[in-house]
Amino acid sequence: MTTILLARHGQASFGQENYDQLSELGGIQAQMLGQHYAATQRRIDAIFTGSLVRQQDSARHFLARYQLSISSNESNGMTVLPIMNINEPDSYILPQFDEFNHKDVFIKSDPDFMNKGAITAEVAKSEVPATRLAELFDQAMQRWHGGDNDQDYIESWPQFNDRAQQALEQVRAHVTSLGLSRDSTVLVFTSGGVIAAITAQLLKQGSQTAYQLNKSLVNTGVTSVTFKDQSTRLMSLNEYSHLFSDGNSFVTWR
Repeated sequence: MTTILLARHGQASFGQENYDQLSELGGIQAQMLGQHYAATQRRIDAIFTGSLVRQQDSARHFLARYQLSISSNESNGMTVLPIMNINEPDSYILPQFDEFNHKDVFIKSDPDFMNKGAITAEVAKSEVPATRLAELFDQAMQRWHGGDNDQDYIESWPQFNDRAQQALEQVRAHVTSLGLSRDSTVLVFTSGGVIAAITAQLLKQGSQTAYQLNKSLVNTGVTSVTFKDQSTRLMSLNEYSHLFSDGNSFVTWR
């Protein structure tokens, strides 16, 4: 039975000009996951990521801490495995795991939002601008998931959902091509939308369930899926115990 661990990327830069970059905390979150898996001797046989910067950097932070921690524990029988070759991006980047185009989804919710100044002006009306921005994004997401305006988008929800399911099958194919054993564990750094779509499909639910799941997914939270023959099963959802350390919480949703 092969286990696929779908990890959401670390905290990115919501509300900033360039969302697709990890915050300082986002890097720490990915390192904490690496530390946790090494400390619990969780063997990782291969790592894949989407092509987005926040996904790739999460994998790099994870791997650096995971390998460092394993090296110090080699006396316990763990060895450092060549699970990801940073110098060969084509060997681990799977663009099917990229997130949906959130800018397109946001802009299509209101024609005025084509102008960044209009967004700034609308958000500035609120006493808590970040909260207002989150509300506007929620409205945009409801429209995208609703299915009444699919023709408006670069990638509609049905198209994105199909891609997410294909991404999971792509990992299955890579497990076979790499010759990994049946009890191998593969870690994939992706995004909340992809994880939510895959999870909803496994639960035989639709787009609204996927959206509600997406809103609950924690940065570097891990969802576990297993492959056995042609069967795919959801084993756990959004596990993030690694984000608690020394009495402190490092949990974020955005």
